[in-house]
Amino acid sequence: MSSLSIGIVGLPNVGKSTLFNALTKKSVPAENYPFCTIDPSVGIVPVPDERLEKLSAMSKSKKTIPAVVEFVDIAGLVKGASEGAGLGNKFLSHIREVDAIIEVVRIFEDKDIIHVNNKVDPLFDIEIINMELELAGIKKPTLYVLNMSEASPSTPLRIIDLPGPSIKVDPIFGTGLDNLIKASYDLLDLITFLTTGEDESRAWTTRRGSTAPEAGRAIHNDFKEKFIRAEVVAYDDLITSGSYAKAREKGLVRTEGKEYIVKDGDVVEFKI
Repeated sequence: MSSLSIGIVGLPNVGKSTLFNALTKKSVPAENYPFCTIDPSVGIVPVPDERLEKLSAMSKSKKTIPAVVEFVDIAGLVKGASEGAGLGNKFLSHIREVDAIIEVVRIFEDKDIIHVNNKVDPLFDIEIINMELELAGIKKPTLYVLNMSEASPSTPLRIIDLPGPSIKVDPIFGTGLDNLIKASYDLLDLITFLTTGEDESRAWTTRRGSTAPEAGRAIHNDFKEKFIRAEVVAYDDLITSGSYAKAREKGLVRTEGKEYIVKDGDVVEFKI
């Protein structure tokens, strides 16, 4: 499959563009006023995977290419967006093009950062966003990001009963970004399989439960249409063996057919 695309949505001034900037290290407007982000910005973010680096070192690969997530910074959604309020129609059209949604929810108080509804009420904000998406006929997997602030470290974190999986982040984000990227990658039940050699070691994305030909399509359509067989070895077995040749000597490299279900961490060589 092509890269996973995730839209970052939320009310104005909740931290969407700040999160996007931290994720992608790409400069987009993050000024303190609604609708500063008119057109979505897109950033390609690698999926953290220590296995890939070790595999590349083992194979002495010339290139190392990670799996990626495409994050789309979508301008603030407001009440009435489904009826065209704000820049609603344009924003909703962008949301329809992504595979999943990260909904940024502000849970911090800061008098210097205006809130579009003049109050910080996470559940109210979530209800507005979800209602507008539902009215627009948009139903996609959603990960809720709770944005905390250094500006109010003594503010107790309220317990919020969210309608889906969530992750908490602070303004610096730091290592929490890796968790967010992985959580986003997991949101659509995706797995990573790997290919390796002297030219390159690479991580590929496929749906959990994909057969070998279906997974091969991530590399090239011919890998599905002209699939003959796949040589498969589990990542742990390959690394422990120290080389593909030694793994083969130990009988750890298997020949699999069209019905084989690819597992996360499989190292695969497709034969067509």
